[in-house]
Amino acid sequence: MRSFFAASVERCAQLSLIASVTSVAEAKACLDNATQSVDVLLTDLGLPDGSGLEIIRHARTCHPDCEALVISMFGDEDNVLASIEAGALGYIHKDAAPDDIANTILEMKAGASPISPMIARRVLSKYRSMQTNIAPALVDIEYDAIKIESIDPGKGLLSRREQEVLELVARGFSYAEIADLKNLSVHTIQTHIKSLYGKLEVHSKVEAVREATRMGLLPRQPAAPAAAMTK
Repeated sequence: MRSFFAASVERCAQLSLIASVTSVAEAKACLDNATQSVDVLLTDLGLPDGSGLEIIRHARTCHPDCEALVISMFGDEDNVLASIEAGALGYIHKDAAPDDIANTILEMKAGASPISPMIARRVLSKYRSMQTNIAPALVDIEYDAIKIESIDPGKGLLSRREQEVLELVARGFSYAEIADLKNLSVHTIQTHIKSLYGKLEVHSKVEAVREATRMGLLPRQPAAPAAAMTK
C-alpha cells in the first residue's frame, strides 16, 4: 500500500515525493535531514517501532507548516481523536482509501479535512455520548455560573495593576505617561497591556476599553453631546 501511495504522488505533477519509509526512526531521520520544506506527511499509526503519532508530533516540531494525513486500519474513536490532538488534519480508514491519494492530498492543501464517512460517524456518536453523559452535571454548574456573572462578570479577571493601567488607558494616558505616574518602566506597562489584552481577548486600546466597559470593569461613559454646526 505504501508503494501504491508513493506511485500516486509521483504521477502527480503538482506534488513531489521526498521519501517513502517504513518506520518511526526512518521517518524522524528523514524529517530532520530534509533539504527542503515538507508540506505533507502521510502516515499509518501501527508501525514496527512505534506509533505514527510520534512522527506527526516530530513533523510539527521541525516542519511547522507540515500537514498530516493518517491512513490506518485503526478506526476507533480513541485513535482518531489522538491523531487529531497530535496535529492530523485528516483521517482515512485503509478500507476506504482512495485510488488516487494525490487528489486527497491536494484537497487537504486547499483547506479540506478528509475523513472516512465510517470514522466520522463513529466520532460523532462518541461526541454525542459524551454530551449526554455530562449534560445533567452541567445544569447546576451553569446555573451557578449565571448567578455569579449576574453579580460581577469581570470580578477577579484582571490583577490590581492591570486594572489600574486599564483605567489610565481609558482616560487617554500614553504608555510613557502611565509609566511615569506608576513609577514603572514603559516595558513593564507594555507587559501589563499585553496581559490584559489577552484576558479581554482584544487587540487595541479602543477594543480593550469597549470590552472592559461591557464587562463592568470600567464605568460606562456618558454619550458625548452632538456638535453644533454654525455658519
